Amino acid sequence: MTPDPFSHQQDRRSFLKAVGASGAAFAALACASSGATSGSAPATAAAGSASRVPSGFADRIGVQLYSVRDRLEKDFVGTLEGVAKIGFKEVEFAGYYNHSPEEVRSLLDRLGLRSPSSHVMLDAISKDLPGTVKSAKTIGHEYVTVPALIQPLMGKVAPDFWTTTAAEFNRVGKALKAEGLGFAYHNHSFEFEKLPDGRTGYDVLLAETDPAVVQFELDLLWATVAGQDPVAMFQKHPGRYVMWHVKDVKGVDAARAIATSTEGSTMQRLQKIGGSLAAVGTGDIDFRRIFAAASTAGMRHFFVENDSAPQTPSSLADIETSYRNLRKLLA
Repeated sequence: MTPDPFSHQQDRRSFLKAVGASGAAFAALACASSGATSGSAPATAAAGSASRVPSGFADRIGVQLYSVRDRLEKDFVGTLEGVAKIGFKEVEFAGYYNHSPEEVRSLLDRLGLRSPSSHVMLDAISKDLPGTVKSAKTIGHEYVTVPALIQPLMGKVAPDFWTTTAAEFNRVGKALKAEGLGFAYHNHSFEFEKLPDGRTGYDVLLAETDPAVVQFELDLLWATVAGQDPVAMFQKHPGRYVMWHVKDVKGVDAARAIATSTEGSTMQRLQKIGGSLAAVGTGDIDFRRIFAAASTAGMRHFFVENDSAPQTPSSLADIETSYRNLRKLLA
């Protein structure tokens, strides 16, 4: 059996346990300005309602499997069968639950699913690049995506953290490109906090990484509650947002107030928002306006996600609601 990189490295799931986050708390880790939501500037919101969504997206809806982690832990095969039955065409992994890459690929092929991306912590990639590459190629990933950065999440950031991280992203991205793979980073809200020089950590990553080897998976919700406008981000850095997390929230203005406040730790602020996450289409985000800008973003894949779905009566039913609502919007 080929070793699973997640079985011996710190992956997204084991990281949660390490920081003591509950499922609801890590709503903050799963995976934008006022203009992209119902609580946004009136003119922008009105324009969003009339935006035209490009055709073809309705048949490409993917899901970040962290949303159904409670079921995957108990029945990996059955859960993926359920995901395929809903109609999803693509899945993004956050761990393989002790299944070999060969087993995962065989299951995906049987179910007619593709997996363009997998979430792998940066230290795991750096420590075992050959293993990461082998697993990604076997399963058929196009991208290896870093889901979170531990230091800023825990409030422990050295002055040069973002610059050194950008340099490591460039190094890893170049190595993965040489193997025919892409590299991406998935955001939360803490990347948009101001640094002493007036920039944000996300500004540094965008400015100091090479677009040829480093791309971004924009979590539309976390960018939104951080006070960002995804469409404006696409316009400023066209082509760099190759993947999206499509996630919704009830009470976006309240969530934004929490995310942009200075009260409590980063983790505490994210925990407060976690309970408000919702199935796509049942919250406040104006996804029509955002999808209308997909070509500017350079978006190739998108995944619905609700980190708090396991706290609902059925996480599988929750992602089915997201699927059906998003399909209607994109049809």
